[in-house]
Amino acid sequence: MPTMDESVAPSCPIPRWELLKQKLNNVDANEFERLRKAHPEYRLIDVRTPGEYAELHIPNAQLIDYLGPDFLEGMEALDPSKTYLVYCRTGRRSVRACTLMTNHGMKNIIHLDGGIQSWLELNK
Repeated sequence: MPTMDESVAPSCPIPRWELLKQKLNNVDANEFERLRKAHPEYRLIDVRTPGEYAELHIPNAQLIDYLGPDFLEGMEALDPSKTYLVYCRTGRRSVRACTLMTNHGMKNIIHLDGGIQSWLELNK
């Protein structure tokens, strides 16, 4: 009969969101800002809450709250042929949002590594 320690599966040493992040097109704040300015046709998506968005957001960002009840509808309304620059506060929610967008067939997604916090550091 196994002991208590033998019957418990070991936990994954890498958090799930970090595993998902490895499959994305991650850029730092410098590259994100360069792309945003060089390509005004790229759509900027903020996946934070309405309160966070109202407090501060990157200019011209569209809010699609990852935690909101209508996130999937908002994502499905996006044109899969366009390029999207996606961010949240620190990068965790946006990793999950980008993963869902990719699973929905969107191919041109650029993720801000470190979220708006890294963008704020760049734009002090």
